[in-house]
Amino acid sequence: MKSFSYERARTPAEAAAIVARTQGARFIAGGTNLLDLMKLQIETPTHLVDVNGLQLDKIEATPEGGLRIGALVRNTDLAADKRVRKDYAVLSRALLAGASGQLRNKATTAGNLLQRTRCPYFYDTNQPCNKRKPGSGCAAIGGVSRSLGVIGISDACIATHPSDMAVAMRLLDASVETVKPDGATRAIPIADFHTLPGDTPHIETTLVPGELITAVTLPKPVGGKHFYHKVRDRASYAFALISVAAVIQKDGTGRVALGGVAHKPWRIEAAEEQLPKGAKRTNEVLLAGAQPTHENAFKLTLAERTLDSVLAEARA
Repeated sequence: MKSFSYERARTPAEAAAIVARTQGARFIAGGTNLLDLMKLQIETPTHLVDVNGLQLDKIEATPEGGLRIGALVRNTDLAADKRVRKDYAVLSRALLAGASGQLRNKATTAGNLLQRTRCPYFYDTNQPCNKRKPGSGCAAIGGVSRSLGVIGISDACIATHPSDMAVAMRLLDASVETVKPDGATRAIPIADFHTLPGDTPHIETTLVPGELITAVTLPKPVGGKHFYHKVRDRASYAFALISVAAVIQKDGTGRVALGGVAHKPWRIEAAEEQLPKGAKRTNEVLLAGAQPTHENAFKLTLAERTLDSVLAEARA
């Protein structure tokens, strides 16, 4: 690990300003992803700005009937919150499907959204990776791609986003609240927060340099039955090959989002019109234009079968 300096910010705006004006600075909270990347020298920050003391760890009701989740709320506390379990059960289930109990005790809401990919070529510094070193190439294309993306990919990157929580947030139409280095605030719809790789896979969100997440806001509950089915290579502590987040109403209508297939949580609202007609019709729209490799083409069938399982459970 390379040497770095460290300081604690006093306010969100101050934290954003410090990171914006300091070359190579990064925010740190739980550090469950950043510290691993620093040990591998994938991330080599020159300065760490600790945001843990900014009192962004509350879950509060909003006037609109939703919930405002502070950026520093730990994954364990969010999954256990009674309001989340009652009204946003898909979010609680997604959180509990991710990582281990120890990691959930440290990982934060904002940090979960900002996880870097678990593509093996991103983590192997001996391999070219456009996400790690722009312009170097993508070793995953033509390489081992079983766990990687099948839709929304590009000639520069076929990595997937690893977060379970983000898939549920996309399903629930969350918005991400931030503060910029100049003190201005904004709310970014979760649908617009993560980006597709295109020619710039190293740009993973629409945040500007130094912009700090302060909260994630959920709209009022959508009702229905909530599901989060995650298919992985082992029963725990593994990233999704396919995950399906869904809310199904009594009449068979609902919402669906996928994880493990793209550079961002994958939801196509037009596909949801097909839910009453079954998993096959829904999947045809949801994954239209997919470009799987010969190693991960099975994900298309797996997504359909997992969604079919969700719909069968909803009917039961």
